Amino acid sequence: MDAARHPIALAFEGAIAIATLDRPPVNAIDDAWVARLDAIVDEVEARDEVHVLRIRNAGRAFCAGADLVLMRERFATEAGRAQMVELARAMQQVFARIERSPKVSLAEIGGPALGGGLELALACDLRLAADTARLGLPEARLGLLPGAGGTQRLARICGDAVARQLILGAEVIDGTRAAALGLVHQCVPAAQLQAAARAQAERIAAFTGPALAACKRCITAAALGREDGFAAELEGTALLYAQADTQALVSRFLAG
Repeated sequence: MDAARHPIALAFEGAIAIATLDRPPVNAIDDAWVARLDAIVDEVEARDEVHVLRIRNAGRAFCAGADLVLMRERFATEAGRAQMVELARAMQQVFARIERSPKVSLAEIGGPALGGGLELALACDLRLAADTARLGLPEARLGLLPGAGGTQRLARICGDAVARQLILGAEVIDGTRAAALGLVHQCVPAAQLQAAARAQAERIAAFTGPALAACKRCITAAALGREDGFAAELEGTALLYAQADTQALVSRFLAG
């Protein structure tokens, strides 16, 4: 890869930030990839005008997981294996940032999303997949586990039974079955994926940033149980009532 070329490209279209995974041939994850994603979260969160982060892929894979060349280099030594653990820790941290971010995140899965690639998608608020996409956490085949949040988020999103089936069985499924299991929110023919993801992102981006952030906070409170979600609803409601944009929208609605 050209040293000047980022493994993840970033562009802005109005209130939408588009992060394109672009590290041929399969968007494999290495330290530079994680650092770039972390920097993208910084830049997106610094822009008040951005409401949605849309993550998509260039090339044939969404993200096939860890860089195999990197694994070969590091796996043979104790020090190298420790580096791989630290890479998993860094992935956990940046994926958690995406999950916690006030920006709404959307994963547009146009090809294989395996291992860390699926773990990235699981950290997003919304997941749209092509019917031909392949999704899975197959680490158990290698005597490993999905260590970048996969066990936790898959169980939370799809339930204990589905998580056990897919992770313990190291199953790789297509987009259609992923939608049936609740792993993705929407599955469309591959040729329609980009348009569907754009439409979804544009619809959400048209809403106010504070409302989206407050909704995300309350949903997260329900999912994780780390704060009183009912109290968060009341706090968010009071804050939004004070917003000029909210006042204008509600007044227009009440005026009929």
